[in-house]
Amino acid sequence: MVFENDRRRLAAASVAIISTAGLVWFGNGLNPWWPLMWFAPLPVLIFASRSSSPTAAISAFLAWFAGSFTMWRYLHTTLGLSFVTFVSIFFVEAFVFTLGVLLFRALLRRGAPWSALLAFPALWVACEYAHNLFTPDGTAGSLSYTQLKFLPFLQLASVTGPWGLSFLLLLFSAALAIRLYLRRTAPRQGLRIVGTGVGIIVLVLIFGAFRLAMPMRDQRMRVGLIASDQPANVNVAIAGSQTDQLFREYVAAAESLAGRGAQVIVLPEKLGVVGPDSKTADSIFQSSADKTKVVIVVGMVAVSPPLKYNQARVYRAAAPVMRYDKEHMLPPFESKFKPGTTLTFMREASETWGVAICKDMDFTALSRKYGEAGAGLMLVPGWDFVIDASWHGHIAIMRGVEDGFSIVRAARGGYLTVSDDRGRILAETRSDSAPFATLVADVPVTHDATLYLRLGDWFAWLAFVILVFTLGRLCRLYMVQSGAHPS
Repeated sequence: MVFENDRRRLAAASVAIISTAGLVWFGNGLNPWWPLMWFAPLPVLIFASRSSSPTAAISAFLAWFAGSFTMWRYLHTTLGLSFVTFVSIFFVEAFVFTLGVLLFRALLRRGAPWSALLAFPALWVACEYAHNLFTPDGTAGSLSYTQLKFLPFLQLASVTGPWGLSFLLLLFSAALAIRLYLRRTAPRQGLRIVGTGVGIIVLVLIFGAFRLAMPMRDQRMRVGLIASDQPANVNVAIAGSQTDQLFREYVAAAESLAGRGAQVIVLPEKLGVVGPDSKTADSIFQSSADKTKVVIVVGMVAVSPPLKYNQARVYRAAAPVMRYDKEHMLPPFESKFKPGTTLTFMREASETWGVAICKDMDFTALSRKYGEAGAGLMLVPGWDFVIDASWHGHIAIMRGVEDGFSIVRAARGGYLTVSDDRGRILAETRSDSAPFATLVADVPVTHDATLYLRLGDWFAWLAFVILVFTLGRLCRLYMVQSGAHPS
């Protein structure tokens, strides 16, 4: 009989591990199927609620860790992370998930289901926020990005930033697991809990649908984007004639887009190297800007010994060259560059435009500064790794929803993308779709103030408060029950 029970527990644990790992594998990663992440933690939560804490911990850890291998090819093969580094990163993530499951289990089994409902997502969001503050990855890897295609839900970012999306994703599974746990002992309470969780999500979706249906402001501008993934252009062009030749080829494409009505044109990141005396490189783009009356934004490597900058230069008709130095680097590839410390704005008529580069858009704080300054349009040179074109290339879309601006992002090894402040992709094409891939689109340029701009990361701090409260609640329950049942 004992052997039979052990077999059943092992089978139940295996089903929970395989189910959650599979849902994480396909619901997260580079090309996530967004509905799956709503249910990913559920099998493990159900199993943990009726198993011992060691068994629950092992099952939760193995499930999340196994599902995380969906990122193995990208992080190891493409970015070159060692197996040890990969394991270290996802060991920590699986450990956080395990702690959340154990906290959920402890509160639920001690008669505090409402606290269990909140504790699980609060712990995860608190750790996501800490990861954003203290690592060079920023928000990359947040569960919120699995929902970029779920536009009504994405609108929550305009109020809470990415933190509210991650919280509700996990709260949904927690609510369902609590309902199943209480279905015999306290069915009405279980219904109230799941009804509250689902009700909050429904209200969020109603808000999102309403926000998407609101008419956009009429102020629009035609933008152009260019990128080339030709074999000769996949690396940074060497300073001198090679860089100058590549710049001339891009200028020819830019002038073609100007003839199609483009008023601002964005080129990718790190096209070539320019030295302290960059007159030739600057004159190539400046003469084109003067002739076409078009604003041209170009990414390049600026060398001023002993320093190097990952820089975007902005060329405008009859105006001095403007510069923006990338603030957030991708280690180890960009460790040689000196980070920038200032923002770059353009005031065009009644509108404000900002400039950022690629990984800068992984960070909420930098984009929020542009939003607070009233930017209605962000011009973003980028460079992706082909395999992450959809994943990393679209992270920037959430910054537009959070901070009320449209985004024009031109990346090599990825997409040319134009999106609005609701997260809608207005136009997009792959950078390898032609020798010099181009895109022209009309985009809103009027800033839209959001609650997230006014309140900042309030929801992340609320998650910390909830976590502290639920931990305190667990400690009190433990002391009361230990006193009532000494052993």
